[in-house]
Amino acid sequence: MFAVDSLITRAEALLARLEGILPQPLTAPDWAASSAFRYRKRGSHALLEPVRHVARIRLADLKEVEPQKDKLLRNTAQFVAGKPANNVLLTGARGTGKSSLIKACLNEFAGQGLRLIEVDKADLVNLPDLVDLVSGRPERFIVYCDDLSFDEGEPGYKALKSMLDGSVAEAGDNVLIYATSNRRHLLPEQMRDNLGYKHTEDGEVHPGEAVEEKISLSERFGLWISFYPFSQDEYLAIAGQWLRFFGLDEAAIAAARQGALIWALERGSRSGRVAYQFARDLAGRGGTEPAAATGNNKSIPPEGLDHV
Repeated sequence: MFAVDSLITRAEALLARLEGILPQPLTAPDWAASSAFRYRKRGSHALLEPVRHVARIRLADLKEVEPQKDKLLRNTAQFVAGKPANNVLLTGARGTGKSSLIKACLNEFAGQGLRLIEVDKADLVNLPDLVDLVSGRPERFIVYCDDLSFDEGEPGYKALKSMLDGSVAEAGDNVLIYATSNRRHLLPEQMRDNLGYKHTEDGEVHPGEAVEEKISLSERFGLWISFYPFSQDEYLAIAGQWLRFFGLDEAAIAAARQGALIWALERGSRSGRVAYQFARDLAGRGGTEPAAATGNNKSIPPEGLDHV
């Protein structure tokens, strides 16, 4: 009898350990805890973690991207209102506000029931489970994947492609996918792909299968929004906007023009991200540029920047 009891105890302990290792179904979080959530894997367990401090960026904070802002705002407003809307792919130059625009739309419509779920591309294979979890909820959900791109053969590519338009089970009408990427076609494009092109006698061009496959995923996003590098004036306008955000007056902003250009030159980019980083640095130093050491105590800009 003692041996049987011992065996049962050991078997129960083994089952308890196995249950901790085996994959567990995704459970619903406290939807009232936040307007944004992160899909996270902890070993074999998947969970949705509420974001305690959601980025506070607003649409008014984003400058020089008005056409892109209008398109995403219109699509999101349609979605929140229960009208037909498209999955969105935001592509283009780095640091131009792609991710910030999505966060700003969340803040704009969170009070109307919009929720955001951030998913890493490695977890896109579990996208059907996530869609099933939120199906039937009264909220409207944006599944957000930042800096999306794939290498050849990654499993998340096929899962996302099927979920967008191809699976026999379509996503619910309360779910959209918003993704950002620096690649328009999301996959690396190589010269050898062009070998599959065919030219017929009448001049018609037929892309090869490799090219068709590379564009098939991005084509399933109903709305493409493209972002482009900023001009110098646009960059300065963005820097001025962030300096105002940090409390600097117009005189300090005008005086910071040269420093903003030098900051961009040192980083090789006039992006909105670089403008924001300059504004943070300058505001942290009290809003004054360090004067260059000269004989008459006047600041002299580096050669080549006195006329930019």
